[in-house]
Amino acid sequence: MTKQQAEPGLSVGLLIVLSVLAAAAPLSVDFYLPSFPQVLRALHTDASSVQLTLTAFLVGVGVGQVAWGPISDRFGRRTPLLIGSSVAVVAAAVAVFAPNVQVLIAARFVQALAGAAGMVMSRAVITDRTSGFNAAHSLALMQTITAGAPIVAPVVGGLVAGHVSWRGVLAIVLGVTAIQAIGAFTSVRESLPPERRTPRPHYGYIGQLLARPGFLGYAATVAFTFGLMMAYISSSSFVYQRVIGMPSWAYGLAFAANAVGLLLGGAASVRLARRRVHPARVVRIALPVAVVAALVVFVVVVSPLPTWLIVFPLWFAITAVGMVQGNSTALAMEQSRGVAGAGSAVIGGLMFLMGGIISPLGGIAGDDTALPFAIVMVCSGACAIAAFALARAFVRRHPEAEAGFTQASA
Repeated sequence: MTKQQAEPGLSVGLLIVLSVLAAAAPLSVDFYLPSFPQVLRALHTDASSVQLTLTAFLVGVGVGQVAWGPISDRFGRRTPLLIGSSVAVVAAAVAVFAPNVQVLIAARFVQALAGAAGMVMSRAVITDRTSGFNAAHSLALMQTITAGAPIVAPVVGGLVAGHVSWRGVLAIVLGVTAIQAIGAFTSVRESLPPERRTPRPHYGYIGQLLARPGFLGYAATVAFTFGLMMAYISSSSFVYQRVIGMPSWAYGLAFAANAVGLLLGGAASVRLARRRVHPARVVRIALPVAVVAALVVFVVVVSPLPTWLIVFPLWFAITAVGMVQGNSTALAMEQSRGVAGAGSAVIGGLMFLMGGIISPLGGIAGDDTALPFAIVMVCSGACAIAAFALARAFVRRHPEAEAGFTQASA
């Protein structure tokens, strides 16, 4: 493999651009979160209205992914991507200069709705241009690059928020959105020729995919492991600082260590895909590690053991998630070949739906206990195992559904 080529048909540069496009939502959300108090004061509004700017964005991302998928299956990847990227830049600029919270809410919704095109196309382009182990390698590498966004962005956003106004933070988000658009215009070529497109934007394909046990099982595995990670991300601040009693600097180090673990898990997946190890085999090993680690967290929380011990199993849980995400995505996309846009839309939609449901549950009993957080992690992991078992049972009956991975034993 040369330095210029990550996979047949996928250059390193294109893969980086696709990864940046896939990270649109976490980058746009997490940079902005620490600025909420400033927005409240500057626009003379209330906390619920400021929260709506986040809710509107998350709803826009979910709806946008479902909408763009079938559209891209009909009209190709490049044109919808360029339209979505351009509209996202305009909406991000409107958000910077929003005169009131109502305009800010609307602008953030449109930005998310349009920017979701990049998230859908990133997975679809890889599926169009690669298959089997090549696709698994590329998707794992993309997931590794994007995995750090929801962890690193809040830290950077917090540092920036202390030195610039909330409009300055949104200007940075505008800059990131513009970089994504420039990458789309300059680097992403059409990957779906006219003869492979669907006759019309058919949203029924989404229902057909959801009725396919193999695809649904793998997509749900991605969603539930994402939920496990979001339970950690959304609860980590109060678990580490309020429950364990860590100072802020120690929390930062623990958070960074888990970020490194997530990246290491993704990097291991890339290496294993390059060696043509079946993605299902990787998931079969890594997913139980994540669940057992979550169970250890639960045991520590309900036992007389020192609570700080949860730091170690948490690292193993998050590292294992880094190995599960890319491989499960590759398996799901293999099941949606032919309507990769719809498949990508379903995967992304399920992830953000699960993240939205799970994120607030870790703090449901207050910020002085880690028990709900531990329970949510265990339940998410158990559901991921059940979903993966469903998918593998289907593939055992229909091995032709994974023709691209027949060279290796799962």
